[in-house]
Amino acid sequence: MLSFEEALQRLMASAKPVGRVETVDTMLAVDRVLAEPVRAAIDVPPADNSAMDGYAIRIMDLTATGMPMKVSQRIPAGGHPLPLQAATAARIFTGAPIPSGADAVVMQERCMAQADSVIINHLPVSGENIRRAGEDVKAHAEVLTAGTLLRAQDIGLAASVGVAHLKVFAPLRVAVFFTGDELMMPGESLRPGAIYNSNRYVLNGLLTRLGCIVTDLGIVADDLDATRAALREAAQRNDAVITCGGVSVGEEDHVKAAVQAEGVLDTWQIAIKPGKPLAFGKVGEAAFIGLPGNPVSSFVTFLTLVKPYIRSCQGVAYWYAQRVNMRADFAWTKADTRREFLRVRRNASGGLDLFPRQGSGVLTSCVWADGLVDNPPGTSIAPGDMVSYRPFED
Repeated sequence: MLSFEEALQRLMASAKPVGRVETVDTMLAVDRVLAEPVRAAIDVPPADNSAMDGYAIRIMDLTATGMPMKVSQRIPAGGHPLPLQAATAARIFTGAPIPSGADAVVMQERCMAQADSVIINHLPVSGENIRRAGEDVKAHAEVLTAGTLLRAQDIGLAASVGVAHLKVFAPLRVAVFFTGDELMMPGESLRPGAIYNSNRYVLNGLLTRLGCIVTDLGIVADDLDATRAALREAAQRNDAVITCGGVSVGEEDHVKAAVQAEGVLDTWQIAIKPGKPLAFGKVGEAAFIGLPGNPVSSFVTFLTLVKPYIRSCQGVAYWYAQRVNMRADFAWTKADTRREFLRVRRNASGGLDLFPRQGSGVLTSCVWADGLVDNPPGTSIAPGDMVSYRPFED
């Protein structure tokens, strides 16, 4: 069996970022992947401005505390100040430009306003409460690199340097379908021997959350010709095709034979639990990934292996699965020879609780949990041990 690291390395080595680029409004760019760097055309802030509500002064005019000074002008944010007159103060507000000649701002809490003057009760130092031009960003500096998975703060930074539109990679197009004559859809009367297709909902949800454009071809009959036809259709208009189940050697498992007939397929046995079987290949120009059929195996394999692959195909330059060392508030004595991903949940005391049933068909464990313990092969866990915790959410 391949180790987890070997399987991940093979997937990542095969990942090719989507070449399509589109321009979008900066406001709509959250969760998109930046296709080219963003550079600042201006300084931020563009001019010296006040960090406080208060009074702008010339330090040389203030010889002692308690001095009254005439207020010569009022400067709101967005105002256009006049040069500061000698021996006067300017009433100024946060974000307002500093008048020429002023070299400090005294916060209003240290002043006493009068009718047309102010008493300054603090001796400031040069530059006090002044934000200098370019203090945050210098003109021409690169503020965002290509391959950035854009967050709200990233698009805010782009807006702060005046960028109204961003070039981003086009969304990854992923087709999914599901094989198995035992599968039925919620809302249908469940016949004997049948199960509801939960994998369809989980996989669609995971891909949608990643920003993929999903084409759902539904449930395909357990028939080789039907499976081949579904593969051809899926590969024609999509960057990747993902299925759940159907890649074993059973007589009714036709996905493996269909992929081999329409493209190339490599099936891996990975030393992880839950999971283990994973198929990877190509149909036409589309990548093919065959996930295991058990719902927990499919969910865990997607999060740990397929998600990094998809992020790379989306053009993300740097992505990693978050890991946090946390205290186990449970015992795990069933050490396995494979690397285990245990469903756990953070508790109020700062530790981790374990879901009592860890079977690969127990989907309730994934709903109850908020992450996985990444447990090395052959490792038992005692209460109080520090373990590697991987939250479901990045």
